[in-house]
This record gives sequence, C-alpha cells and structure tokens, in this order.
Amino acid sequence: MKRIVIAGFQHETNTFGATLATMSDFEMADSWPGLLRGAEVISGTKGSNLPLAGFVHEARKDGSVELIPLVWCSAEPSAHVADEAFESITGMILEGVRNAGKIDGIYLDLHGAMVSESHEDGEGELLRRLRNLVGPNIPISVSLDLHANLTREMVYLASCITIFRTYPHLDMAETGARAFQTLQHLMSGGRLFKAYRQAPFLIPLQAQYTGAAPFQSLYDKVASVGPAPQCWAELAAGFPAADIHDAGPSILAYADNQKDADAIVGSLFTDLLSAESEFDCSLLSSQEAVEKAKTIAAKSDKPVIIADVQDNPGAGGTSDTTGLLRALVEGGAEGVILGMLCDPEVASQAHASGGGSIIEGALGGKSGSAPNPFSGRLQVERLSDGRFSFTGEMYAGSVAETGPTALLRVLDDSSDVRVVVSSHRCQCLDQAIFTHIGINPAAQQIVTVKSTVHFRADFEPISAAVLNAHSPGLFPCRLGQVPYRNLRAGVRVEPLGMLSDRR
Repeated sequence: MKRIVIAGFQHETNTFGATLATMSDFEMADSWPGLLRGAEVISGTKGSNLPLAGFVHEARKDGSVELIPLVWCSAEPSAHVADEAFESITGMILEGVRNAGKIDGIYLDLHGAMVSESHEDGEGELLRRLRNLVGPNIPISVSLDLHANLTREMVYLASCITIFRTYPHLDMAETGARAFQTLQHLMSGGRLFKAYRQAPFLIPLQAQYTGAAPFQSLYDKVASVGPAPQCWAELAAGFPAADIHDAGPSILAYADNQKDADAIVGSLFTDLLSAESEFDCSLLSSQEAVEKAKTIAAKSDKPVIIADVQDNPGAGGTSDTTGLLRALVEGGAEGVILGMLCDPEVASQAHASGGGSIIEGALGGKSGSAPNPFSGRLQVERLSDGRFSFTGEMYAGSVAETGPTALLRVLDDSSDVRVVVSSHRCQCLDQAIFTHIGINPAAQQIVTVKSTVHFRADFEPISAAVLNAHSPGLFPCRLGQVPYRNLRAGVRVEPLGMLSDRR
C-alpha cells in the first residue's frame, strides 16, 4: 500500500488585524476543532466539511493507501501568525515526516493566505522546508481556500494544488477529495505540467460571491476543464486584507503537457480580465442600510439581512464594532437581531447577573484601535454556554465553542434590537448562532450578521433581501482607502481602480 502523510495548518492572515495568532489560538477549539495530533486528526475532523475530512474519505474509498496523520490545527483569522506558533507547528509537521519512515506522498490542508511575523508567504515557507527534507521526488498535494494569495513558490514547490470553487465555501471536503485524486495520479506514475498567472487587480471579498456574476460563470468555466486528474484548472480569488507582494487573484492549470497547461491558463486569464468591469463592489452606509431594510421589511414577511462586512471575524475583524448597532438603535429599527458581537466582559456580567436582569455599561467597541463602545441599559433575556452544533451546509458536522454567551435586549423606547454577545469570536454564518439561544431568525424583521459572504448559504434562502453595509472595522472592503505598501508594481487595488501606492 502507498503510504501518505497528512497534516493541516490553517490561517487566513489579515495584516491590518488587531492581534497576533499565538500558539494558544491554534490549540483552542472555536468554529473548528482545536489542535489535533496523530489518530485524532482523522477522528476529530470526521463528518465535517473540512478539506482533510474529504481527503480521508476519498482515500478510504480508494482502499489502496495507508494514511499517516501528523497534526491539524487552525486559528480564527487575525493579524500575523506569531513566529512561536509558526515554528512550533511547522516543526511538528517536519518531525512527523522525519519519523514516518518510507512514504510515497504528502497531503497538506492549508489556507493559502498565511502571513507570519517573519514570512510573508507562510505556506511557501512551510513547503520550502518540507521540500528540503523530502527532496524533489515525493509528490506533495495541497488544498487551498478560494481566498488564497497564490505565490510562485507555492506553485513551484507543491506537486499539485486544488482550490475551493464556491464562496460560501460549500465544497471544502470536495476540494480535499480532489486533492487525493491528483496525488494518487502522481503516485501511480502520472506526470503533470503546470502554468500560473496573477491578475493585475484586487477584488474585495463582498464582490467574490460565487452565486452571482461574474464569478458564477468564471468558476463554471474553471470546472469545465478536464478530465481530471490528468488535466484541471483552479481560480484563486485572493485575500485583499493581506498587504503582501502576491495578494490578489490568480489562475492555475495542470495538464499532461506544457502547451495545454499554458493554453488553459491563457484562456481563463482572458475571461478574468474581461470580467473586471462586472464586479459589484458597492456598499451602503450603516444609516442607508438601516433605512432601506426598514422599508423592505415593512412590505415583506421575510427578514432583511444586513451584513456588517468590515467586522467579519472570519476575515480578521474584531467582531465587536458598534457602528451598525448604533445605526439600528438610532434609526428606530424594530424586530432586529444582531450576531455575534464579541464582548467577554459583558457576557460574563450577564451570566453573573442572570436571566431577566438589567445591566448597564459599555457593550463592544473595545478591542480595535479606536474604542467606541455602545452605552446603554441591556436586559438579559437568555444565556448559553456557547457550545452548539452548526446546522447549515457549510459548517454542518462542526461544533461551535463561543464561550459564555448571552442574548441581550437594548432597552430603548424608539427601537427593538436584540444582540447575541459571545466570549470568543465567531462569524455569523449559520442560523444556529441564533436558534441555539432560542431565536428564530426567519421570524425577525431585520437580521444583522457580522459576516461578508459566508452567511449567504444559510441566511439568503430565508430573506427578503441582502444588504451589504460598511461601518468602521478592521477587515477592509473599500480597498481604495487601504494604505497598501507591499503589493507588486502595477496592481490596481480594486477592479478598474487606481494603482497601489508603493511608497
């Protein structure tokens, strides 16, 4: 049997974020499991929509390989990965490979947008060290997130790469399964030639939704390339909150000869450039979003979803900004539920006071560079330990660990606003955020989510409309206002936008 080492090291780095990702962040369970070692890498991810779970499922269906699990971990997106964490986890992977004996292949479940304190291309550095250890002939298969900032070093050092094709990421396990198929092809003697091109513009995340034009048709074209694993293509949309040389979209293709790989990339790259004018990067102000939501909700029996796109913890936001909360209260919005606002102090106070009590103080707005908490009287309606199972398609099979959590009602005569307050950051991408604490989001007038696009999978089907609002936050979506310093020359910071300032 072929012997395959498997490992995962996931982080999406927002270089504009507030805090580093330390070793304790990778050890802690949040929306995904905490750090797993050895056999628990497989048992701890089984049944989830994670790439590694998809790889393992496909490998066991095949039946001709032995899997050697080393380590799997992730940390909630934040600023740079601390050197201590990067060196420790990379060391676990390298030590595991050294001790594995004779191996025939390696699979890595990575993100593709990791930046450490010392390495702008975290995945490329990991692959460089791994190649130095195993040499050029052991095939290394890598799966990456759709938001990967694909670098030349990643492409060169990995034997094959598969990338998510949906945003929201509903195909994570499927991408891991494809990674097994491509690795099996190489271990069986197949050859692959690769080609790769980077686009000359960035795309803000709210415009990367694959359920609408132009990404819907672009990914349809990517998926039509084949037959895999002899020939396939990938499109990485990029993660623009990483101010690095290689940020942005790119096209990657593999074929059994260089001419075909080059031709595939050339054709898809032309399609991507032609679509530049179609990306919808528009955003409403918080006040505009609230007024529009009130108007639509008054005529519908379904809720209006307002996305607080720049405070998305799943992209490195603090998940505690209060700009949109303040706009809802001051705008007299009714039937509102907002989630999740991360404030461990207030959550602890609510638990100490108990259900039905009234607490006063500063809610949220404490962890960013410009503190701006919401002050008011809050009634504690319900309490939760923050442990619950996700029910939506994207995170089904995973368990949330948000710490002590509370449902609070803002006591204000002119509005009707309730807030789910957590102790740990958790992107509001699943209705279980609300249902686990007794709230049916479909029965509300306005549902406000701290998310950019992932929420659409579970919330859009129940909604009358989806509105993207910009409020101050540490995850930039108006890229023309971002002080980039490290982008390569000639990159436009938005589709059809200005060139980056590289002073």
